[in-house]
Amino acid sequence: MTDLPRKMLPPTPPDAAAEAAAIVGVDWGSTHRRVMALDAQGRLLREFADDEGMLRAAGRFAAALATALDRVGPLAPRARVLLSGMVGSAQGWHEVPYLDTAVPLDALPMRLFRVPDGPPDLDCRIVPGYRWRGEDGAVDVMRGEETQLLGAVARGRRDGCFVLPGTHSKWVRLRDGRIERFATYLTGELFALLSQHGTLAPLLREGGNDDGAFADGVREGARSALSNALFGCRARVVAGDLPKASARDYLSGLLIGAEWHDACGRAAGERAQVHLIGAPELARRYRRAGELLGASVVTLPADEMQLAAWPALAPARGTASFV
Repeated sequence: MTDLPRKMLPPTPPDAAAEAAAIVGVDWGSTHRRVMALDAQGRLLREFADDEGMLRAAGRFAAALATALDRVGPLAPRARVLLSGMVGSAQGWHEVPYLDTAVPLDALPMRLFRVPDGPPDLDCRIVPGYRWRGEDGAVDVMRGEETQLLGAVARGRRDGCFVLPGTHSKWVRLRDGRIERFATYLTGELFALLSQHGTLAPLLREGGNDDGAFADGVREGARSALSNALFGCRARVVAGDLPKASARDYLSGLLIGAEWHDACGRAAGERAQVHLIGAPELARRYRRAGELLGASVVTLPADEMQLAAWPALAPARGTASFV
């Protein structure tokens, strides 16, 4: 799940004259969630984000959702409430089985899980994630990113290579609106861990905006095993080749660069164009890394893809069956 810290958005104050929402989409990650209220045509009415993620809401999901709906209301009778992300994991509200990648993204509306203990008088459903198995026995899973990918498909982006950076970055190959394969990288999580614990942590407490150090890290990401390159970050500082204030940007480039190099190696011949779905600051870094490596990067704002997904998941009544 793409679950980096997000800007906390205050809810719109309740207004008796406010338009009732027909759709509510909740991107519910491990530590954060984002709630969007839309009208029947998919236009955004209200939204907010907070830190009521899966871990904090554990054991009280129904109450946590009720509070969110109260904040983002009013809602129309039988409004559809769509929950995406870690809320459908084994540690979430209800464990929803992964779909096989043979199921096209635009078939997701027919595979939603009806929440048996959801809010009364509302149509509450969880979006399932996907599982991929390679011929060599490799396996990978995603929860949450499939929703943004559906948004891209709804906007006409049905083919190509996609990267969704975050705590666990996803590289996905779409063919005619179906996930052909994908790979996950713990880039964001690893950066957070290295920043807080271990040998490199004391070097990373300062930080500026050194694009040169970032670019050097991106290039270094292809030259040796990652564990060796990581120690090289410390060695450069100790030897005086890298200012301590630039170590954070160098490490960021190193990790993102290693991800790019490996992902492009897996997708031989597809480096020419990559669709990037991400939040602004992280998308900027990934775009810069791609450009340094000769890729053409098309940025698709994550918020826009998420917004496009919710109405795509809420077809007209009577057009879909559900699990």
